[in-house]
Amino acid sequence: MSGRRDHHDAHPPTRTEPTLGDLGRLDAPPAPAAEPLPPVPSEPRRQRWEGGPRRHRRHRRGGWAWLLLLLALAAVGMLWLNQNRLRGMVPRTDFNTVLTQAQQALQDGRLDGQNGTSARELFQAAAALEPDNDRARDGLRQVGQAMLAQADAALQAGQLAQATQQATVARELLGGGSDIDRLDRAIAAARAAQVHTGDLVDQAQQALAAGKLDGPEGAGALYQRVLRADPGNAVAAHGLDQVGNALAVQARAALDAKDGATADARIEQLATLQPNNGALPALRALQAQTRKQDNSALESALAAGQEALRAGHIVGSGDDTALARFQAALKLDPDNAQARDGLGRVAQALTVQANAALDDGDTAQAAKLLEQAAELAPRSADLAAARARLDKASAPAPSPARPAAADRASTPEAPVAAPAVSPQQHEAVALLVQRAQLAANNGNILMPPGDSAYDLYRSALAIDGNDAAALHGLQALPGRVEGQFNQALAAGDLGKAGDLLASFAELAPGNAAQGALGNRLAGAWLDQAEQQLAHGDRSGAGQSLQRARKLAPANPRVLDLDVRLRRGG
Repeated sequence: MSGRRDHHDAHPPTRTEPTLGDLGRLDAPPAPAAEPLPPVPSEPRRQRWEGGPRRHRRHRRGGWAWLLLLLALAAVGMLWLNQNRLRGMVPRTDFNTVLTQAQQALQDGRLDGQNGTSARELFQAAAALEPDNDRARDGLRQVGQAMLAQADAALQAGQLAQATQQATVARELLGGGSDIDRLDRAIAAARAAQVHTGDLVDQAQQALAAGKLDGPEGAGALYQRVLRADPGNAVAAHGLDQVGNALAVQARAALDAKDGATADARIEQLATLQPNNGALPALRALQAQTRKQDNSALESALAAGQEALRAGHIVGSGDDTALARFQAALKLDPDNAQARDGLGRVAQALTVQANAALDDGDTAQAAKLLEQAAELAPRSADLAAARARLDKASAPAPSPARPAAADRASTPEAPVAAPAVSPQQHEAVALLVQRAQLAANNGNILMPPGDSAYDLYRSALAIDGNDAAALHGLQALPGRVEGQFNQALAAGDLGKAGDLLASFAELAPGNAAQGALGNRLAGAWLDQAEQQLAHGDRSGAGQSLQRARKLAPANPRVLDLDVRLRRGG
């Protein structure tokens, strides 16, 4: 073998293929030993496939590279599209700390400031760290809404400068909106009102000097308007104190003069104007004492009036008649429902007596009795019917030839016969009755004058005082009013119910149902007073109590609520 090494010897072959050599030299003599046979090169098996397999591996490596590149690009795309979500998965200590501080400042009411600790500043800092973060943006919106609420409260308190500053911040954070515009208009209106406070003070001082204390243009109301626009106005506050002192003086003078109505009105005005006025407790105590004395005298007068009615002492000379007793009760309490009801019963009794006189043909006595009844109950339905009878009975009628004087002396006078009603009059009466029925159906019982059911029925009876339809319709009007009263009371319209109760008393004076209706209305006013007192509306509760007291002064709830109001709760 030769000493020369093949260049593949550096990597020993894994396998050597055998060769046969040169077959043509099989018969030739062996070569001298000195010259050995040339070496037969042997190559590895993989050497023979070097061209094909290596090219194949290069193609496979190229395919994997492209695949890896596509995967890398897809991964980059996914990261880009989900960067916000992925960012949220990464701990952000600074951002979360600032956001937590901002939320705490919002809860504490530290909405705005300049030292970096307000909710607005902290949420803005969080938004700077994460411009697209929804929590930071929502926090700024909440701060804006809170500033808007504070601006509204400041406006209600009359702090216009503060309200303006807070409204400006709210507009910056919320970007405007209808609520901001509404607030700006309200602030502008309040500023305009402040301009007129000087004029109001001058008007109030003039009203005070003229002794005009109550009413919309009175000194009290004017000073209150100034203080609502400018709560710190010392001139208006002092003026209001002067009005309160003047009302207290007037109330005490009325109590000393036994003028209970005026005293009650002045005390209620003072309580509405200055609930904490120092003179109120003493005035309330004196008022209660005076009421107790008046109530005792009132009850005596009412009881004496009822006794006189039962005894038939209706009218006449002296102070022991029913009329005199009930009139005395009204002097003690001009709005007393029982006294008015007593006078209605007097009118009713006089009307009954007048009808009896008409039955006997005594038109003169009937006219006298009806005139007295009209002074007490001018719109009584029964009175109107009796008047129609009287008018017909008093009308002249044709009569047969009068007998001789001697015969007249021995023959008693017969009642005057009513003149006959013509067909045209019958037609006119029927038309008036039809219009009256329509007016009653529409609720026009006493109003409007001339076209009310009451007036139309009276017009019909003026033509024919005996028309049954007109008489029945007129006397049925109280029942219709009672039905309307029940509807108004059920609907909670207490003012309308009170008007209807007054109409019922006019149409049916002395009717036994009037007392029951009055008690029901008094209970409704007391219920409303309870609700007003529960909501802190002491002035409204006092007014409702006064209405209930007029209807049912002896109601235990009236006394209880009066005590609670005087005690302040």
